[in-house]
Amino acid sequence: PNIIFIMADDMGVGDVGCYNAATKIPTPNMDRLASQGIRFTDAHSASAVCTPSRYGIITGRYCWRGKLKNNVLYGYEPPLIEPERTTVAALLKTAGYDTACVGKWHLGLGYSVKDGEVFDFDRELPWPDALREDEEKIDFSAGVTGGPTVLGFDYFYGTSGCSTCQPPYGFIENNHFTEQPFVYKPKPPFTGRPGMTAPSWQHKDADPAFAEKAVDYIRSQQGKENPFFLYLAASAPHEPCTPEVVPGFAQGQSDAGPRGDLVWLFDWMVGRVLDALDETGQADNTLVIATSDNGALPGDKIPGVEGLEGYNTYGHRPSLDYRGYKSHIWEGGHREPFIARWPGRISPGGVSDRLVGLNDFMATCADLTGIVLTPGDAEDSVSLLPLFDDPGSPPVRNALIHHSVFGVFSVRKGPWKLVVDCDNSGGWPPPRGTGPQPGTPGQLYHLENDPGEQENLWAHQPGIVEELTAMLEQTMN
Repeated sequence: PNIIFIMADDMGVGDVGCYNAATKIPTPNMDRLASQGIRFTDAHSASAVCTPSRYGIITGRYCWRGKLKNNVLYGYEPPLIEPERTTVAALLKTAGYDTACVGKWHLGLGYSVKDGEVFDFDRELPWPDALREDEEKIDFSAGVTGGPTVLGFDYFYGTSGCSTCQPPYGFIENNHFTEQPFVYKPKPPFTGRPGMTAPSWQHKDADPAFAEKAVDYIRSQQGKENPFFLYLAASAPHEPCTPEVVPGFAQGQSDAGPRGDLVWLFDWMVGRVLDALDETGQADNTLVIATSDNGALPGDKIPGVEGLEGYNTYGHRPSLDYRGYKSHIWEGGHREPFIARWPGRISPGGVSDRLVGLNDFMATCADLTGIVLTPGDAEDSVSLLPLFDDPGSPPVRNALIHHSVFGVFSVRKGPWKLVVDCDNSGGWPPPRGTGPQPGTPGQLYHLENDPGEQENLWAHQPGIVEELTAMLEQTMN
């Protein structure tokens, strides 16, 4: 089939109506997708933040096996995916697919510097704000290297990093900026981190542009002999969640403020894709997946106010009943909405409570195209096809590893979840946590009995702690 993978940026499981009847955000298109396909209730990103989660989706491999052990890439860091590594796009090209990447990349690109200048792209800059004098050394007219077009994608239209908060701000088509980002925007008054910007750039234009490019691509594939793979990565609802970031037609569409409006905007993008498939007669032969790269933030940030009180939530619960938020090792950091529709293969209205991960996308693509993965490819990915065929079939996964922004590990097996070397959130939104602290008592939760992770059983279940610790160490090694 054709394959479309649509991903939000920082959307929680409680944001979507088919997961949360009390959501304050209308999501009719994701709800429609779920009613026509299958909804997973125990799906997880490989990380609680952007870059490592995306690495896992594209490669089927945990990001911490490579050079990025915590946090995310800033806007000018070099390519993260190893040139020799097989990606899902490269895999599908071997099966005869046309491939396209639209939206936020955030996996590193290569930049050139102006004659006589020196820029060490691997050195640690004052993250997350690059220095203006360093940015001005870059020759944006030379284009970029090491991006999607050398990793299996025939076409790319998107942004280098986080579209609304990370310079350089500007659209890239294939390997060149459509408009060179040579204007420095300071903060304030600029919304987002300061940096080099294309003269006509406005944050609110990013997702509508991505949606139009995706629709154009779907239309261009009508009647072609080859199937297609489209990876569509939205900016919404990533912070900054302010009115300046929300397109006019999306403002006020939710009862959860600007962030809620941005979730609505992502749902609108899903609708544009579904409508384009219907209009071109390609819906029945297309697998569509909608999900998010990691958990949500609590709401709209209130400047100058610390703690959870520093977020206006409007009474909305983006993490539903789960503890924590984006970046945390707790469930709210990595438990995701995950919906798949494939007419004729996936029965409508299905629900599966089996443990699955976003990393499993690549092995699923290999399975549905009949490609046998070679050793060393997608080593942390398993096929979801058995669950597509029967949501109640035996589990496809024995265990899954989670990872926080500060590099804290946890492992999940059955109802048990173990967090090692950490007695806190492992992330940065309130309550702020720390990185791994070897020797620190960890956390153990029985998620069937305690989905909100309130009762730490670490001291009461030494046998389970020992078993899961050994499993985690074996997988990591």
